[in-house]
Amino acid sequence: MSVAKQILDLNRFDAGKASSMPPVLAERVQRRQATFGAASVLFYEQPIEMARGEGAYLYDTNGTRYLDVYNNVPSVGHCHPRVVAAIAAQAATLNTNTRYLVRIVETYAERLLATFPAPLCNLVMTCTGSEANDVALRIAENVTGARGFIVTKSAYHGNTSAVEHISPSSFKSQNTAPHVRTVPAPDPRDAPDADIGMQFAAQIQAAIDDLRTHGHGFAGFFADSIFSSDGIFADPPGFLQQAAALIRKEGGLFVADEVQPGFGRTGAGMWGFARHGIIPDIVTMGKPMGNGFPMGGVVTSPDHLAAFTRKTSYFNTFGGNPVAAAAGLAVLDVIADENLIANAAQAGGVLKDGLLALKSTFGQIGDVRGAGLFIGLDFNNQTTGAPDPAMASYVINAMKQHGILIGAAGLYGHTLKIRPPLCFNTSNAAFFVETLRTILSGAN
Repeated sequence: MSVAKQILDLNRFDAGKASSMPPVLAERVQRRQATFGAASVLFYEQPIEMARGEGAYLYDTNGTRYLDVYNNVPSVGHCHPRVVAAIAAQAATLNTNTRYLVRIVETYAERLLATFPAPLCNLVMTCTGSEANDVALRIAENVTGARGFIVTKSAYHGNTSAVEHISPSSFKSQNTAPHVRTVPAPDPRDAPDADIGMQFAAQIQAAIDDLRTHGHGFAGFFADSIFSSDGIFADPPGFLQQAAALIRKEGGLFVADEVQPGFGRTGAGMWGFARHGIIPDIVTMGKPMGNGFPMGGVVTSPDHLAAFTRKTSYFNTFGGNPVAAAAGLAVLDVIADENLIANAAQAGGVLKDGLLALKSTFGQIGDVRGAGLFIGLDFNNQTTGAPDPAMASYVINAMKQHGILIGAAGLYGHTLKIRPPLCFNTSNAAFFVETLRTILSGAN
């Protein structure tokens, strides 16, 4: 029987195995554990001590180069020189809170908001995506007067106290908060004879009804449009339209968490929600908007923001500081000037085609799905068809030995989560596919 896994347990280093590692590395791990304590999280069977990053690559202290197919945070590439220069120049000039008029801050807000459809024309800046989703929760509660929220079964939206309640993949038990309901991820394989959009909307309707029955009301639905923590479900484009229409009809707000699918990652435009032809009520963003610089944001309509500020005197001291604005502007410039959205479509297409070709050869691969440079690949037991997280773990650690970094996703941790920086190219895609072929050939 497949067992659900907590998000941080996917590919997590087992501290109990530190004694079996080389002495120098064991000492480094011991220092981390002594200072970070129980909150320390490291990846891989043998952790990596990183030294630097460049483009789609990371380098450890031994000089080993790794193709990074895991990190969406450095969205335009590790240490992109234009982003680094923008941060350094602004930090050397001015960095202060947002109680002052600073031209670069207003310029960034205008540039970012120009990528959104009406009526999404107000921006609240934060320092993290978790903060952004916390603000989104509060906006939805103030607009609707309700407290009930709906998310998918393995969703992750952040780690504040309030946002953790809508992040079931963070739970060490599967018990959700009383005011939160979960629905299954929109997996077309679960509805082979049905419209996945209609089925998903029906599941949300049942959750809304249950929230109301228990006196919580319905404030909103949170989702990232590619359902990344659930195992990556992107297709068919447009399947979220029925859910969005239902949520609006029922008086709730649709919150699009764009931390992972946003900024061109799906290869079909700047925002993942646009691929589905919908306009959310609230959009949230996080660290990829600054290529890893700590920043986040909430975009919504003036009416929704006014409803929030009538009841809350909100202020974020360093959300939207000048250095963050400089980082964000540089990211927008690089995405445009280096044609990274088109690259996500092209390189992602080559990668997906290559993985689908592997599926026809290797029975361990259960499914390949995704959009642009965000792809999920399932490993299943060849006899029973059940999820095979052990195979996923084996491949993840074998990939590391071949110079590729990757992580896992999904309820059972059996899905490879493939989300490299947007500068990942077709040559990188070919290397990834051939490396996976080599590993799977050796596993047979």
